[in-house]
Amino acid sequence: MDKFFIKNRRGRKIAVLLEKHKDQKGLVFVTHGLGGFKEQPHITTFALAFKEKKFTVVRFDNGHSLGESYGDYNKANFTNYYNDLVDVINWSKKNKWYQEPFALASHSMGSGCILYYAAHHPKKVKAPAPTATVIGGKYSLQHYKPEDLTKWEESGLREELSKSKGIVKKLNWPQFKKDILKYDILILAHKLTMPVLLMVGSKDTGTPLADQKKLYSKLKGDKELHVIKGSTHTFKEKKHLEQIKKIFKNWISKKVLK
Repeated sequence: MDKFFIKNRRGRKIAVLLEKHKDQKGLVFVTHGLGGFKEQPHITTFALAFKEKKFTVVRFDNGHSLGESYGDYNKANFTNYYNDLVDVINWSKKNKWYQEPFALASHSMGSGCILYYAAHHPKKVKAPAPTATVIGGKYSLQHYKPEDLTKWEESGLREELSKSKGIVKKLNWPQFKKDILKYDILILAHKLTMPVLLMVGSKDTGTPLADQKKLYSKLKGDKELHVIKGSTHTFKEKKHLEQIKKIFKNWISKKVLK
């Protein structure tokens, strides 16, 4: 595994992990969700599934998150995460292992980003695997508690504990809200005619099964939707990660490598 620090369009540092496969059958970009990082257990699980199917795997930390890349979580938003995805893909084009079409895998807001990319670049994307997908800003806001929204509006901050990092994440709520309301994945879903793998935890309240069903109904191509029983929004338990890995590997064999 190789680690690189590349520069995005603004000249800011992005940390990238590259796992090249000597017998490369495909290429996948794996990215995390809001406030995540490239070594999270579920992100690592996605990467391992593709690696074991002989894919070269590119993982990276978005800026304004909790990894090794630039910025401050306070400034995180959908646009920044999407732009970093595009910049990492563009960097990859300069390397011998780059190939199209490629696969994409992510979680939560990152899943919204990969679907947004696939909808705008359908010839470049072989198959996206969005898990616990943010399907659009207006839908996300509907799932927050009214008292929380009021508190965030009044304070200007959305605060929550990062259990993996042991810190309190403080997000500039007004800028995040304004930005994510610009995006609606459902109105783009008809452009996603390639195979798509959807996954969500049965106890997910942030991007619930109901949202995933809305997305599923709009997809025009080959599609799968799996519910991970007992899992919340972020897949953490060993049994859930093992189940997810199995689902990924089966899907890759049947739909991505065909």
